[in-house]
Amino acid sequence: MFAIVGIVLVFGAVIGGYLMEHGNLKVLLQPAELLIIAGAAAGTVLVANPPAVLKGILEGLRAVFGSSKFGKALYQDVLKQMYFLMQAARKQGLNELENDVENPAKSKIFSKWDHHLQNFVCDTLRMAMTGGPTPFELDQMMEVDMEVHHHTSNQPVNALNTVADSLPGLGIVAAVLGVVITMQALGGPPEEIGHKVAAALVGTFLGILLCYGLLGPMASKMGKAAEEEGQFYHVVRLALIAFLKGASPLVAIEFGRRAVPGHIRPSFQELEKALKGKEPAAT
Repeated sequence: MFAIVGIVLVFGAVIGGYLMEHGNLKVLLQPAELLIIAGAAAGTVLVANPPAVLKGILEGLRAVFGSSKFGKALYQDVLKQMYFLMQAARKQGLNELENDVENPAKSKIFSKWDHHLQNFVCDTLRMAMTGGPTPFELDQMMEVDMEVHHHTSNQPVNALNTVADSLPGLGIVAAVLGVVITMQALGGPPEEIGHKVAAALVGTFLGILLCYGLLGPMASKMGKAAEEEGQFYHVVRLALIAFLKGASPLVAIEFGRRAVPGHIRPSFQELEKALKGKEPAAT
């Protein structure tokens, strides 16, 4: 919602200021210039990125115009589920959770989580059940997992940033082509030459505006969404590793709660109240 308001404000301010100075709005309507810039930008994206990154850009745009799912409710719910998981592991032993870990989609504990979070936690628990790795080694494994996920999440952001940075240059390309067309009209009526010069300058204008007023901010918003996701996994990692190091479920969950960003962190009392809810049974 805020992204849409921001875009409307950017274009409203630019066009409004132009009209206040009695500018002719029709001069800015140059479909050919827009086609050159947008078409060339789309082409560079296809040349530079594999299909997985292109898909990531489309998914990232949903994060730009949608609301973040990483709010207080999600953190509180996941910490609550992890607490019940740790309680079950403390009472029954980790090996008793094998069915849940091997079939997370059918587990009453893990089924509500997305597959990335399921894999992140269950892969770690599988290794812990073998009894081989130490908690320090498991922590390193989770860190590597997070680094790979962070790198993958940032590829669409970098791709969109690259396109945004190229737009002023593509606007100059459109402007140069407009100048070439203008040169062909030398000797014609001054009004016609003036119109063609104005059309050429619109190319530069569009390139700069789309870069700094649209795609650049969108890429920045996508980057912040990736950071929010990374912070979420950091919270899960801290809580799980604290438990595997021997902390009680309550202390381990407190490690995770303290890592939640302050503006969405559930209070100790809020989380304590949530932990008194019904515990899902292990399958």
